[in-house]
Amino acid sequence: MRIDILTLFPEMFTPLTTSIIGRAVNGGKAEIVITDIRDYTLDKHKKCDDTPFGGGAGMVMTAQPIASAIEAVDPEHKAKRIYLSPKGRTFNQSVVKEYAALDRILLLCGHYEGVDQRVIDLYIDEELSIGDYILTGGEIPALAVADAVLRYVDGVINGDSLLQESFTGGLLEYPQYTKPREFKGLTVPEILLSGNHEKIDEWRREQSEKITRKNRPDLLKGDK
Repeated sequence: MRIDILTLFPEMFTPLTTSIIGRAVNGGKAEIVITDIRDYTLDKHKKCDDTPFGGGAGMVMTAQPIASAIEAVDPEHKAKRIYLSPKGRTFNQSVVKEYAALDRILLLCGHYEGVDQRVIDLYIDEELSIGDYILTGGEIPALAVADAVLRYVDGVINGDSLLQESFTGGLLEYPQYTKPREFKGLTVPEILLSGNHEKIDEWRREQSEKITRKNRPDLLKGDK
């Protein structure tokens, strides 16, 4: 899978070169291409923003540099083009799997007060929000989307791990424990030491349901 990220601040994407995602890229399982939008502006001062028509606070990213960058990295529109925006549909695990099934996605990171609407109208397939809050730009959302999606690329994460985590099966994940058996007076639940895998699975299911009911009852809205 290839992920293109268009941004004014490419230095913010260093985390994608480390840990699991970094190993996936180095191993040829994924490709991440970071494009600096400033490289495509026609302004001699590398300016990529201007004041909004109609007045208002802040600055808006101008259309030309973004359009030129998109045309350069995806001239045949082979990627699903996504603009990270609080106005978009909400990112969740079903969207992760939807994107992971694609060969290529392009993530446009807005900044300041956003981007000229004509860029969205002409070049963007979908607007996407990672939650009901505002950030200074689309870089952190793009990091989140890239990380979440690439986990589902074949060979990046152990398949069993993907089946035993939050949101799989509509529940949050059960508590996890490792050595030592006792830590500051708290001990590992005896059932996990029993070797009875049927009982362990039952306990984990019960814990998942309990945690989901407490923290995310909305996930159980169909539960009677």
